[in-house]
Amino acid sequence: MNFKNSDESFLFYTTSIEFNVEYDVNTALKQEGLKKEDYSEICRRLKRAPNRTELGMFGVMWSEHCCYRNSRPLLNKFPTEGPQILVGPGENAGVVDLGQGQHLAFKIESHNHPSAVEPFQGAATGVGGILRDIFTMGARPIALLNALRFGPLENETNIALMEGVVSGIAHYGNCVGVPTVGGEVSFDESYSGNPLVNAMALGLMETNEIVCSGAAGIGFPVVYVGSTTGRDGMGGASFASAELTNSSLDDRPAVQVGDPFLEKGLIEACLEAFKSGHVVAAQDMGAAGLTCSCSEMAAKGGVGIELNLDFVPAREEGMTPYEFMLSESQERMLFVVKPGKENYITELFIRWGLHVAVVGKVLEEKNVRVLYKGNIVADLPANALADDTPINKHELISEPPEYLQNHWLWSEDKLPKDSLNGISTSQEKHLTWKNILIQLLDYPIIASKKWIYSQYDYQVQSNTIIPPGGADAAVIRLRPQEGDKSMSNISKGVAAVVDCPNRWVALDPQRGAMAAVAEASRNLSCVGAKPLAVTDNLNFSSPDTSVGFWQLAQACSGLSKACKMLSTPVTGGNVSLYNETRKDDSIQPIQPTPVVGMVGLIDDLEKVIGCSWISEEDEIWIIGVDPKEGNTSLDSKVSLSASCYLESIHKLSTGRPPEINLKFELAVQNLLRALIDNGFINSAHDVSDGGIAVAIAECCILSNYGANILFNQNNIRLDRLLFAEGGSRVVISVKKNCVYNFLQFMKDYSVNNIDSVPINKIGLVTKKPEMNIYMQEHELIKIPVNEMKTVYENAIPRRILKRN
Repeated sequence: MNFKNSDESFLFYTTSIEFNVEYDVNTALKQEGLKKEDYSEICRRLKRAPNRTELGMFGVMWSEHCCYRNSRPLLNKFPTEGPQILVGPGENAGVVDLGQGQHLAFKIESHNHPSAVEPFQGAATGVGGILRDIFTMGARPIALLNALRFGPLENETNIALMEGVVSGIAHYGNCVGVPTVGGEVSFDESYSGNPLVNAMALGLMETNEIVCSGAAGIGFPVVYVGSTTGRDGMGGASFASAELTNSSLDDRPAVQVGDPFLEKGLIEACLEAFKSGHVVAAQDMGAAGLTCSCSEMAAKGGVGIELNLDFVPAREEGMTPYEFMLSESQERMLFVVKPGKENYITELFIRWGLHVAVVGKVLEEKNVRVLYKGNIVADLPANALADDTPINKHELISEPPEYLQNHWLWSEDKLPKDSLNGISTSQEKHLTWKNILIQLLDYPIIASKKWIYSQYDYQVQSNTIIPPGGADAAVIRLRPQEGDKSMSNISKGVAAVVDCPNRWVALDPQRGAMAAVAEASRNLSCVGAKPLAVTDNLNFSSPDTSVGFWQLAQACSGLSKACKMLSTPVTGGNVSLYNETRKDDSIQPIQPTPVVGMVGLIDDLEKVIGCSWISEEDEIWIIGVDPKEGNTSLDSKVSLSASCYLESIHKLSTGRPPEINLKFELAVQNLLRALIDNGFINSAHDVSDGGIAVAIAECCILSNYGANILFNQNNIRLDRLLFAEGGSRVVISVKKNCVYNFLQFMKDYSVNNIDSVPINKIGLVTKKPEMNIYMQEHELIKIPVNEMKTVYENAIPRRILKRN
């Protein structure tokens, strides 16, 4: 090998591996997202320079998307173990024990950058990829959820991005036959040009043993199954690990193209193959394609893998080794199969109309060796690609950034004085409390997402207990496996949710991340589910800036603290960094968005409840802190800081979010589940965006019943009473024929439990569809339910139609 060195560039020539290839190192490093220090380290490890294909393989495997080089030290601090955890971080998906022999696999992944440049295919293939993570473990996918972020809908480009993303999610999920049962959507200017598309999937194990990815068996055949390999998705992992620029549309070849009908066949064929016991290991070809699948399988198994590209099914002619190894074509898997079972696997996948080929073997030498037309075109240590990867070191700033400290100085007394009739805004416009409620119900962050979820098939498989929008968490029936008589008379279910208060995280990353875990857990408890475990998707801007890394570190600290306190270990997830848009000379980072996906177990589906009122004369109570206590409460806090009210009405995104008292949060949820388990309540809805007035309005809108609400607090701002957020609060409706037993239960509960939880009656459900809120004898809000419903359900469609 010969080198030509200069300060500006390096030229590399090779004759020993892969034909006579010449490339400019500086240009190649830029293309692969690698640094000069990375190149030096690669050369040191190999004791030679890499050829172009090998450099590309290092580029994808050493990207943030694949090796978490900026976030790994922070992720290592997450709690990952618990009595219900069967598989934690490191595999394709986490697995939890549901009891009675049933195991649930679940995972969340991002497809942000691809969705920014090709919304439909970017979102669609995000769904396809997360489904493969689930059935690769031997689990049948039973549900999908998603967490989406877009710029304001007053911008036509943002509307087009949302339409494309939603269409892509609907297309893939509906066609593949897996119900999309829940999710969340939010909006902020920071997501303009860089939307977030996080997809979560759940699956029920169908194999006796969990299928893992570590290769084993020296000489065992390596089998390729699924679709063909093309040039789509080239360099997707590196693309996902860089900021978006004005030229990102030129990177559209990095976006994969999916086929949900082919994936449906792949699900069935893989599950049948796994049940046969003939598959030793399996790995999805997601980010980094063949490079990632073979190197991770080898590294996890402590072996090597030889791969012959001549046998890889290709959909295009003239593909180079570089293109084969870095292609991210969809619907492909790599297996290690027991010797002598190749014909069985081949016949099985051909029967399902899929491609299948023996493409290699397991090696004793711990290398990934790639052959092409009789030549060795890559020969690299598996650990160097998959395990022993670089970690970027960052200095953590010692105190919060100055701009945040300035935000934290804001207090409610800086708002205009309120009155029984309403409040004036900075625009010198007087708004009644009814006017404000209507504006909040019209605010896209709060408004109904029916336009979005109505495009998703949530009924396929016939296991969805509550339709989207009907409860604080999605609920799926757990059917017994074929031939399992032990569960034939048991009505069990699993609940799932995704949550992230990104506005809170932007104003205090640690408190916001804690709130994300707390709210996810609270939403599960609102349907009667016991929270089990977490999968997270950390969407952040560049960690190369001091503020960016501080946000990431603080959020991870908050997640870890909350997960430990609420006994919800982290089983895995995804990190998506460099979510920022370069426009001319400025960089716009997204609001830090650590999305929490959480699952919970329901022992009896007959006891599941939703958000809506069920019966007139049911009593309306609130569990949690009294809003008059505000920032002085020892148990928990409520505040107008960082609230939707402040942002939408006063055009301020400022203040410090209230800190979630995790011990109090746990006590609230334990009480709530006890009330549901004993059959005392008909509904439960947590108080979040928009405060208690919005929470009560949503209960009315979902039911067409009304509510009479009476508050008796003195010396409290009325906007804090109505619209403040925080405080671990839940609105419940107590069955009218259970009030006596409910009160007796609460009396006994307070005696037998150390942790006291405030609970106060605030009103009644009424047959007349009208919401009335009083402060003592003064009427604050009087509004028909139909008027609220019209505003609430038309908020997003109205903005879309206005654009069209």
